[in-house]
Amino acid sequence: MITSGLLLAAGAGRRMGMPKALVRDDAGTSWLTRSVEVLRDGGCGEVVVVLGAGADEAEPLLAGLTGVTTVRSEDWSSGMGASLATGLTALGEADAALVHLVDLPDVTARVVARVLAAGDGAPALARASYDGRPGHPVLIGRGHWAGVIESAAGDQGARTYLKAHDVTLVECGDLATGADVDRR
Repeated sequence: MITSGLLLAAGAGRRMGMPKALVRDDAGTSWLTRSVEVLRDGGCGEVVVVLGAGADEAEPLLAGLTGVTTVRSEDWSSGMGASLATGLTALGEADAALVHLVDLPDVTARVVARVLAAGDGAPALARASYDGRPGHPVLIGRGHWAGVIESAAGDQGARTYLKAHDVTLVECGDLATGADVDRR
């Protein structure tokens, strides 16, 4: 099974005060490059990064990384749904996409690997959970892409689609909190 990482990093980060694709941690590490490395180290051979706000400043951060493609969501300001649809549409021959968010700094490659191991190819539909609370990353088999794209709207992303389908929850609370960071 070929699984591509799909990193959503298009938002303006209004509560953060800047696009999250441009945020660096206290040690100076870019959240954007760190998230790409987490996907690759966790088992995704190819990573597609969806950019929007701050795209001109974010793209150079990824220069020189092999196996990374950037696409721009022209409608990024309408919410995560537009970014998700842009990213899924941009994926090539992958059997599945592992969707990750740039603002989850404690999610590691071990979380990615665990969610990937729970997948079963094109029909896969699995997501990390943290102490029973569903979160990211989310594994979406190719057979679900059209339905996810159709239902993706606003900041809901794939939420509506996932609620209507049987999703394998993969407990990862022993590895991370899965908490998104919205403020400095």
